[in-house]
Amino acid sequence: MKCIAISSLMFLFLSLGGINAQVIDTGEESLEVKAIDETPVKEVAKDTVKPFKRIKAGGVSAVVGEYVIVEFDIDLSFLEMQQQGASIEGITRCQMLGKLMEDKLYAHHAKQDSILIPDSQINSRLDQQMQYLISELGSEEKVVAYYRKDNMADLRKQLFDVNKQIALAAEMQGKVIEDVEITPEEIRNFFFSIPEDERPVFGAEVEVAQIVIEPEVTEEAKQDAIDRLNEIRNDIVENGSSFATKAVLYSKDEGSARKGGLIPGVRRDAPYAKEFKDQAFSLLEGEVSEPFETSFGFHILYVEKIRGQEVDVRHILLFPEVSQETIDKAREKIDKIRQSIVNDSISFAEAARLYSDQKETRNSGGRLMNPITGDTRFDLTKMDPTLSAQVYNLAQNEVSKVFTDRDRTGKSSFKILTVTKRFEEHEADFVKDYEKIKELALKEKQIKAIQEWQEKKIGETYISVNRDYTDCDFSNNWLKQ
Repeated sequence: MKCIAISSLMFLFLSLGGINAQVIDTGEESLEVKAIDETPVKEVAKDTVKPFKRIKAGGVSAVVGEYVIVEFDIDLSFLEMQQQGASIEGITRCQMLGKLMEDKLYAHHAKQDSILIPDSQINSRLDQQMQYLISELGSEEKVVAYYRKDNMADLRKQLFDVNKQIALAAEMQGKVIEDVEITPEEIRNFFFSIPEDERPVFGAEVEVAQIVIEPEVTEEAKQDAIDRLNEIRNDIVENGSSFATKAVLYSKDEGSARKGGLIPGVRRDAPYAKEFKDQAFSLLEGEVSEPFETSFGFHILYVEKIRGQEVDVRHILLFPEVSQETIDKAREKIDKIRQSIVNDSISFAEAARLYSDQKETRNSGGRLMNPITGDTRFDLTKMDPTLSAQVYNLAQNEVSKVFTDRDRTGKSSFKILTVTKRFEEHEADFVKDYEKIKELALKEKQIKAIQEWQEKKIGETYISVNRDYTDCDFSNNWLKQ
């Protein structure tokens, strides 16, 4: 099952005016929490506590600033880890509570620092989560029951708050470390301060290159797709047919087709094709575009709502048909290229520059970049399983057999790969592994910055922990001892 980042459910207490403190009586201990006071009061020092009234709430584990953590939050965190396939063995309730309190500390101070997260960003993420949950559990009713809510509206509201807090926490943590830099001298001191017998061992790595040959999409096939989109458009514009219904019936974009082609909250800086965004921001509400092409295929687009700098759109995507004849020609072409490389008639890098259809890699001789690290090395134990299976047993400079790939459009392409350099498992070397050592040193410095920030903010923030957890050995001084 794919992982989906949904943090624990929690109760959110927001102060819109003056802040009074109240006590939550758990039956064992009173916990002070902030609550809304409708009477205007003078501004008070951050996180100070004023006279309070008693209210009752069961199962409160801790309070961090304006956020309350209840026992169910801890239970749900364990449940979600299991749902995502992670092991919970050895993780205690104390550790889970400590992690939840860290999240709330970040979110609390993000709001103190006026960090803003657009609701549209949260709603977009929430829509994806709900689609995933429904697909996994089978229906909206089952999702609601799983999260023990009365209806979908209540669940969405609760998950919206959760996602908002996650986003605030991430922004705050990013702000804490954004200015942390590492000097060459610090990198050297970091490495040589590690005893030789304790220095990290780096796993086997490879540098990989590939050549990709795609079947030709003929002009006739492209025109057929355009003509079909024009027919659909005319039925919508001239006859009043529903764009959403047409998208459900005909669009090849499976993600949006189920929602009638809807893509909400498109911004100019959104990660969509330039041609797509150009259309989205050039039309008026209610207008339908002419057919246009992106790297994904051919589209028509309908602007449903313009909201300031964001646009809600619907689109229909069609792919040109690729004939078996062009598929066979592509396969024949890559077979000949491979044979020429194996016979030493041409180098792999030169063949990639001359013949590969993959624009992103052909100018570098087909060399692949690791999307996680940004360099050319791939750890064999961490790389994409499909790619790992294709190169794992290749010797350096050996050429693979021809592999067939199919993209989400169903279109086939063919590729061959080679390992241009192989690095066996080895103990860290300061010169050869400088970039990796730099990354480790920077992470250590960032962790120290985070620890210092947490220590300072814990001292400034109202925090109360239920006495059931006062014997916990927290990594942070949540008990302020």
